[in-house]
Amino acid sequence: MAATANPENLVGVLRDTVVALVRRDGPDLSARQLGVFLTCYLQDGAHTVRGLAAELNVSKPAITRALDRLGELDLARRKVDPMDRRSVLVQRTLKGTAFLRDLRGIMNEAQVAARKAAALEPTKKVVNG
Repeated sequence: MAATANPENLVGVLRDTVVALVRRDGPDLSARQLGVFLTCYLQDGAHTVRGLAAELNVSKPAITRALDRLGELDLARRKVDPMDRRSVLVQRTLKGTAFLRDLRGIMNEAQVAARKAAALEPTKKVVNG
C-alpha cells in the first residue's frame, strides 16, 4: 500500500481508473454523478436529495440532475419516503452494485500497475542517472 500512498501515485491510480471507465463499454459518468453514486453506495443509511446536496456541498438541482442520469442508467433509483411523502429516498440497484464491483476491480488493477511502476522507479533513476 505504501507504493500508492503518495499523491502522485494516487493521481495516477485515479487517471488509470477514469481512462479504463471511459474506454470500456458501460456507463460514462461525470465527476458529479460518480460522486453522488459513490456517496450512496459507500455510506450506509438513507440518502435524500437534500442530504446529498448538503454532504457534497452542491445545489439540490445539481443532485437531481445527477440522479436523473443515474436513474437512466439504472445505477440508482428514487422512491418517495413512506414516512415523509415530501422527501425522496435514493435506493441502490443490482446494476449499481455490479458497477461498483467492476469499479473496485478496475481500481485494483490500476493500483497494482502503480505499485509495479513505483518498484521500477529506483531502477529507472540508476539507468538514467
